[in-house]
Amino acid sequence: MGLKLFIKEHLSFIIFELIIVLFILSLYWLDGFRNVDTAIYSITISIVLITSFLGVRYYLRQSYLKKITHLPTTMEDALQKNAKTIEYMQTEQYLHELYRVYQHEVQALYAIQNRQEKFLNQWIHQMKTPISVLELLLQEEGSLDKKSVQEEVDRLKKGLEMVLMNARLEKFEEDMQVEQVILKEIVSATINENKRLFITNRVFPEMQIDETITITSDSKWLKFVIGQFITNAVKYTFEQNKRIVVSTIKNESNVQLLIKDEGIGIPKSDLTRVTKPFFTGENGRKTGESTGMGLYLAKEICEKLGHKLEIDSEVGVGTTITLTF
Repeated sequence: MGLKLFIKEHLSFIIFELIIVLFILSLYWLDGFRNVDTAIYSITISIVLITSFLGVRYYLRQSYLKKITHLPTTMEDALQKNAKTIEYMQTEQYLHELYRVYQHEVQALYAIQNRQEKFLNQWIHQMKTPISVLELLLQEEGSLDKKSVQEEVDRLKKGLEMVLMNARLEKFEEDMQVEQVILKEIVSATINENKRLFITNRVFPEMQIDETITITSDSKWLKFVIGQFITNAVKYTFEQNKRIVVSTIKNESNVQLLIKDEGIGIPKSDLTRVTKPFFTGENGRKTGESTGMGLYLAKEICEKLGHKLEIDSEVGVGTTITLTF
């Protein structure tokens, strides 16, 4: 099989060499040199030289040709190094690099699939809680407690928003629209959407943002990010009548948005890991509602938008999140 492939590959070379020899002999013939023995000798020598050259060439390529003419059963078979010529050595190096790139892409896809599957399973498990509460409320006699129903509906809406954003994150560039946005409008809209959460937990928002400050960002994704920070700030403020202050610092080269709460704070051991996927930490175990994906998604979105995210916290004092545009 390898010899047949070699002959096919070099057939044009053999024909070309024979044409050259015949062409040179025809020139001598036309020039008056008509010695037949010399012509036969020249053709014989040419054939011997061509055969010797191709024989050595085939010997050097024999192991490589044998490898590519037999389909591999394992990846190790395909990645064996058998080439002895520079050209085929380069080909093997190219194939090895191609396999490395392929393996990297497969691992990345597997990691994405594994993360999505784990998140979906965890999200479905958590969505059972508000559904169960709604069922219990419907089974109660008397008038329906609309406030409790609304709270559970809000939890469902937040969960749906989270899973949709996680799905869209993989095709972020197709769903991104960067423009000049007024920062105060984005923050105000986010606080208004979470006003029931503030009222329920008796935590008060306070805005200190100049109306003239504009930034370059995507309003939809930025709104989701700020929403994650605000809901976390409220959720981990267990004491009533505390404040969440949202302010800005405008410098010559950038604008900083600060979201400061007076909650329980994040332990130093957890501070470097709170943006990792599925990491809930000590605080997440206290509430029992954390998916460990909120801050992870926020960090991923900030990186894709080119915004810098910093988290500073002290246990018992509170947490400050700084978003630099």
